[in-house]
Amino acid sequence: MNGIVMLVLSIVVLVGAYLVYGRYLAKKWGVDAKRKTPAMEMEDGVDYVPTSRQVVFGHQFASIAGAGPINGPIQAAIFGWVPVLLWVLVGGIFIGAVQDFGSIFASVRNKGRSIGYIIELYVGKLGKRLFLLFVWLFSILVIAAFADIVAGTFNGFNADLSHNVINGATATTSTAFIAVAVGLGFFIRFRKPTNMVTTLVAILSLVACILFGLAFPLYIQKTLWLYLVFAYIMVASVVPVWALLQPRDFLNSFLLVFMIAAAVVGIFVANPTINLPAFSGFLVNGQQMFPILFVTIACGAVSGFHSLVSSGTASKQIRNEKDMLPIAYGAMLLESLVAVISLICAGAVFSNGALPAGTPPQIFAMAVAGFLAKAGIPTLASNTIITLAISAFALTSLDSVARIGRLSFQELFMDSSTDEEHMGVWQRALTNKYVATILTLLFGYMLSVNGYAKIWPLFGSANQLVSALALCAIAIFLKKTSKKGSMIWIPMFFMLGVTFTALTQIIIVRFTRLISGNFQLLSDGMQLIFAILLVGLGLVIACKSVHTLFFDADKKERKAAA
Repeated sequence: MNGIVMLVLSIVVLVGAYLVYGRYLAKKWGVDAKRKTPAMEMEDGVDYVPTSRQVVFGHQFASIAGAGPINGPIQAAIFGWVPVLLWVLVGGIFIGAVQDFGSIFASVRNKGRSIGYIIELYVGKLGKRLFLLFVWLFSILVIAAFADIVAGTFNGFNADLSHNVINGATATTSTAFIAVAVGLGFFIRFRKPTNMVTTLVAILSLVACILFGLAFPLYIQKTLWLYLVFAYIMVASVVPVWALLQPRDFLNSFLLVFMIAAAVVGIFVANPTINLPAFSGFLVNGQQMFPILFVTIACGAVSGFHSLVSSGTASKQIRNEKDMLPIAYGAMLLESLVAVISLICAGAVFSNGALPAGTPPQIFAMAVAGFLAKAGIPTLASNTIITLAISAFALTSLDSVARIGRLSFQELFMDSSTDEEHMGVWQRALTNKYVATILTLLFGYMLSVNGYAKIWPLFGSANQLVSALALCAIAIFLKKTSKKGSMIWIPMFFMLGVTFTALTQIIIVRFTRLISGNFQLLSDGMQLIFAILLVGLGLVIACKSVHTLFFDADKKERKAAA
């Protein structure tokens, strides 16, 4: 298979899906351009802010496009390029994009509230609390996996203890990038510059960071970087969003454009051959294609984390309902395209029956840099910029998920009737944002020391189970508001089957190790506990949701917002 052919065919399929299936969903669900959105009705200048389609699209894509669409396809490439490509395209079009679109639509029709609220509205308060606990556990897994990936990307030493110049330059650039983001946040807030001035300052600052990183690479061991990454997350998850998260998203948009454009141009210039086998078998290296393929490739095909972003922040910024289609459905399809590019990169560097050593982001950056080298662009510069973009997206995901995890933990001990001024000592402590953040990050660190490769199957399973539960909530919402929702049912049951199978396999493997005496208390023990908790919580929520969807005897229709 030729890389250009794969890329062009994928673009045609994804664009066609947006124009046909995306518009079909918008019509069937009754998206109304004349209807006032929560951002317009409840504008408060803080959370509910009517924002242009382009800006919200940038926020949505920067938030959902972490290392997932790069990491998943490269890890799943052991099964061959055909199953990976099919799952990315079919999953992205009919499951992932539908989930993202449905999540933001349900949220907008419920005053911009989260998927957790949708579950509470139709399933009950117990369902919401179980979902919050599930989201907290899931957030810990995301933190663990992505923190290890970022630390590995910054590791300044190779296996033989020689300096890794690319990683060192990326580490320096990323550190300077964070400092620049803080400065830009204060500049925007207090000087209130025009959009043109802000853009010019951002681009010049970004170029300066890259040049600084190339000139002064930073060589620090991965273990220390892991500590520094968690310290950064701790700060980023509690400071005001305008001081760090918003300017980082703004800067990330330029990196995003460059990374995708560079990869596409590089593929057309290099015209790479896909050296991966088309299909390697249903059982490879002891791993079964079902369900491993479908949980390893998450963000490129479907990701439950997206539903939390779509119904958490993006829905509060929608200025017009017609903007939901490009912002949610469109952003997911663009992420599927990134996953396809990642697959092409893996296929291009695959040789002698194996991929090069390194993390998937490093392999991706190596491949794109190799493509661009044929166009005369220095390998070190392009490799550093691509690696920087990937690490920046991973850090953005860490920022977001640490905040989501902290808020979920706090909300576990509060409800609408809680009197914050008269809470008990323990309740006050557990709802404190610093305590909630520390507890969340502590468990994340304990899992991260085992490496992303060991965590990824559990993370992927939990992530896909969040997607299945989000699809349950969307299906219930559509039914209760008398809208066509049958297109949700097959994806919902498929994802439930995939995730419960994967989690059950993880539990069986850990129990087998326990019986055989090959059981590591910290690594295997925590994963076993997490897997059992996730299965238990998921089963209860799923059963309650399916019962509400198909067997609810209560004929009183609680209209959310038809």
